[in-house]
Amino acid sequence: MNQFQTNATRAAGQIIVAQNILVRQVYAWMGGGLALTALLAMITLSSPALLNAIVGNRLVFYGLVIGELALVFTLAGAINRLSANVATLLFIAYSALNGVTLSVIVLVYTANSIASTFLITAGMFGAMSAYGYMTRRDLTSWGSFLFMGLIGVVIASVVNIFLGSGTVSWIISGIGIIVFTGLTAYDTWKIKAMAAGGIGGRKPAILGALTLYLDFINLFLMLLRFTGQRR
Repeated sequence: MNQFQTNATRAAGQIIVAQNILVRQVYAWMGGGLALTALLAMITLSSPALLNAIVGNRLVFYGLVIGELALVFTLAGAINRLSANVATLLFIAYSALNGVTLSVIVLVYTANSIASTFLITAGMFGAMSAYGYMTRRDLTSWGSFLFMGLIGVVIASVVNIFLGSGTVSWIISGIGIIVFTGLTAYDTWKIKAMAAGGIGGRKPAILGALTLYLDFINLFLMLLRFTGQRR
């Protein structure tokens, strides 16, 4: 083996190591975020006063939702200007706040359907994320298609708040499942590509964790609306 082949092999090995490190960091932060969300949801459910304050006052609930959106946009849009510590705190705050707001789904759906939907979500997410990581295809072309689908789902969801149509909600959920399933593979592929390009560290790991966290949560909610058993 000549020097050129040796250098190429070494470089390829370094890329694989960097990819593995970043992906492990991303999944560690994402798993921690989901665990924190679950913990805060259980704490909220165990406090009738807190749960009543959220459910009984729309201003409080929508204020929490707006706060979540502000945290997401701040973290995603200003990640380059934030320190690693601030980015970490914002991600933790978002995960905790999301647990508080998601606690209300227990009032709408049965515990069995929530548990079964979570397992289905985990299986679908794991399979698509594995595909995104292992595939040798260039998934760049998926980005624009999935982004348009995401915008369509968001707009249709906002419109349906005023329409209140069960049929439209069912259709939105079906499309949302397809969109977030695809985004799981695409976002995982992007994280792998970032590492291959020499990008690493805690801030990229936090941003990647936020992206996959959002894919998982939204896929779970879409599946729950599509197949969940209401109380």
